[in-house]
Amino acid sequence: MTSADETPVHVGVFGLLGSGNLGNDGSLEAVLGYLRAEHPDASVDALCGGPEAVTARFGIPATRLHWNRAEYRTASRASAIVSKGLGKLVDVFRTAAWVRRHDVVIVPGMGVLEATLPLRPWGFPYSLFLLCASGRLLGTRVALVSVGAAGIKSRPTRALVRWSARLAAYRSYRDEQSRDAMRAMGVDTSRDEVYPDLAFSLPAPPSSAPAGTPGPVCLGVMDFHGGNDDRDRAEEIYRRYLDGTITFVRALVEEGRPVRLLTGDQCDLSVVAAILDAVDSPLVTAAEPASLADLMNEMAAADTVVAVRYHNLICALKTGTPVLALCYAAKSNTLMDRMGLGAYCHPAREVDADRLLEQFRDLEKHAAEVRRTLTERNRVAAQQLAQQFTALTTTLFPAKSHAHALRKAQ
Repeated sequence: MTSADETPVHVGVFGLLGSGNLGNDGSLEAVLGYLRAEHPDASVDALCGGPEAVTARFGIPATRLHWNRAEYRTASRASAIVSKGLGKLVDVFRTAAWVRRHDVVIVPGMGVLEATLPLRPWGFPYSLFLLCASGRLLGTRVALVSVGAAGIKSRPTRALVRWSARLAAYRSYRDEQSRDAMRAMGVDTSRDEVYPDLAFSLPAPPSSAPAGTPGPVCLGVMDFHGGNDDRDRAEEIYRRYLDGTITFVRALVEEGRPVRLLTGDQCDLSVVAAILDAVDSPLVTAAEPASLADLMNEMAAADTVVAVRYHNLICALKTGTPVLALCYAAKSNTLMDRMGLGAYCHPAREVDADRLLEQFRDLEKHAAEVRRTLTERNRVAAQQLAQQFTALTTTLFPAKSHAHALRKAQ
């Protein structure tokens, strides 16, 4: 309960939340779990991509990130271009007005300091810069919590990302590689810590894989066309990835293995449709997960997982299910190394079905050892995230932290 002389802390959460990406929403779920456990009196709302979805699922008020509702559509007509330009100006004032109402704003996880997928500087990087600049000007503490970062070649995008990080009051990263990338971009990271991805703090179901072989295989797919620097090869990269994946699924079906197709974003449904069309077998089915919890339930029931999306990998790792990563960015290799599965990585840009099958069979051969390794690595990750939440309370809620310490001492 909040005492009569004590006003609740106003906390905002910010990002491409409620927009169909399960990993982003899972990071939000983790931060809301922390806030509700440690700061139950805090007033929480969001500035996000899908406000209706965030309010419906998480029960917090939410405001649309962009004034222009067509922000992520390609503008070809003059009227659309003018509307986009006007929206960028309006968002300066909208963002500042929203930030002003808060004591703290948290950007929960996500790869907000990277451009490993196609990204324009005046899209999310610009929005993040407006947030962090507003926070610095208006005295609102902005925290980038367990975020991902990577080297960026585009000079405008790199400048916006660098200044966003510099203006934030708190920064932590989900891996060493991210901290190194920000240091290389000119950010002083001497006080920044590295913790696991926030999704590692979410509860995981126990394994429910049926006894006996052959068991089910979960395949997490992705609408993958390369990264920000691969736009001229996007279709070639996609075709090679899809053809290799289809060949891999066919080989599993020929061995009598049930294959369950999983997505991590709404855009991945086209890949599911392409695989189902190419491999006509009752052994191949598709799920429609609406959250990371749904993904984890599917993966806990599988013998093995093969996945592309970063948070699909995390879901498999959290459930302790042996997983083989189709890596589209260095962050996936880093994650697998951290969890003791560095040998089970395969490049998503150059899927070789024969080599993938060879790695898959080796993974299944060592499944028991892998599960033991994941049990220990998950325990360590949970401890590290608990330390981060303590650090967040000390840094972002100093008055609350001091009051809590006094009550414990009495």
